[in-house]
Amino acid sequence: MARGYNAFEMAQRQFDRCAETLGLDQATRDLLRWPMREHHFSLPIRMDDGHVQVYRGFRVQHNTARGPGKGGIRFHPLETIDTVRALAMWMTWKCAVVNLPLGGSKGGVVCDPHNLSLREQEALCRAWVRQVARDVGPIQDVPAPDVMTNAQHMLWMLDEFETIHGGRYPGFITGKPVGMGGSLGRTEATGYGLVFTLREALRVLDRRPQDTRASVQGFGNVAQFAIELYQQLGGRVICVSCWNQRDQQAWCFRRTDGIDLAQLRAITDRFGEIDKARAEAAGYEVLPGDAWIEQDVDVLMPCALEQAITGENVQRLAPRVSIIAEGANGPTTPEADHVLAERRVFVLPDFLANAGGVTCSYLEQVQSNMNYFWLKSEVLGKLDTMMTRAFLDVHELAVERGLYMRDAAYAIAVARVAQASRDRGWV
Repeated sequence: MARGYNAFEMAQRQFDRCAETLGLDQATRDLLRWPMREHHFSLPIRMDDGHVQVYRGFRVQHNTARGPGKGGIRFHPLETIDTVRALAMWMTWKCAVVNLPLGGSKGGVVCDPHNLSLREQEALCRAWVRQVARDVGPIQDVPAPDVMTNAQHMLWMLDEFETIHGGRYPGFITGKPVGMGGSLGRTEATGYGLVFTLREALRVLDRRPQDTRASVQGFGNVAQFAIELYQQLGGRVICVSCWNQRDQQAWCFRRTDGIDLAQLRAITDRFGEIDKARAEAAGYEVLPGDAWIEQDVDVLMPCALEQAITGENVQRLAPRVSIIAEGANGPTTPEADHVLAERRVFVLPDFLANAGGVTCSYLEQVQSNMNYFWLKSEVLGKLDTMMTRAFLDVHELAVERGLYMRDAAYAIAVARVAQASRDRGWV
């Protein structure tokens, strides 16, 4: 994360710019600029050695005018309430731009799962649910996995919620294991959704995927499946980066003739950390963690954390870079956006490009609530249709009004949420 930046202030600045463009009245601006509801709580956990450790947890519900809140739960040692606020706001816009009947929420716990046993992680999941069990649920606010949480965490949370409420409520949470109310295709959804929008961007730019090369920041779930589908379309990824817990820093792994995805996956742990020594032995060039941004490629895919492209490092982009597909949430600061717009880089903004995850979460929620599940091909087909439609809506407005893609996506999303708020009589 770039120093000197506050994620929530950045999200508010993006909103303010859109509100001015749309000419929103002051009451609507005041409503949408801040979360409607926040939960802050302490989570005392008895650790394996017998001592009690107290963790900080959050759930922020930004806006629910269009439907129940929707948003993941992060376990991260650097989590802050302002990051969670920003992510909740971005979730509101993300659901709206894809036209899902959902609002925006986000949750988090300040912790490092690397240092927690499975029993301690389970206790943390159940404690988090106990704090918010009255304020979340299938028709109120639906959590999901996010950074360093997974299907097992979701199942522990579901079990705790159902124990408290005395029933079966599989629609309470998404990202569950398949067979326990989870949806086929959910694992691939965010990365595939990213590439569905990238495919459409290449189409309107009259470019062929097989004529492009890409560099990717991150090697977690989103990045891996984005690379998988991009390579299936014929694209070539030459560089990926990831965090290395042992060295406490990030590294880039480059192979100019294209990475071998299966090979890298075989030497990657569940946190998306590539084994540096084994990668070197396999012939990868190891570079500093920020080198992903300066590669001579056509496409950059930031798929890690917030504020990866800033006013300082945006100058390091190679002249060849023509598309940025944002797999992460909030990876580009407003200062960097200004430079990218001047350079006429085609930016696929985060809350459009990475909306595949929440779209498939919505499809999982629908399946869970009706207790009827679709084939994987059906889920991915619906995902492709919905992501393509959302891209075309944004691109059409961008062309019609001469807008930067992020501004067009914001205009659609904020207008939809503002209208829902007015229709309800909130403003």
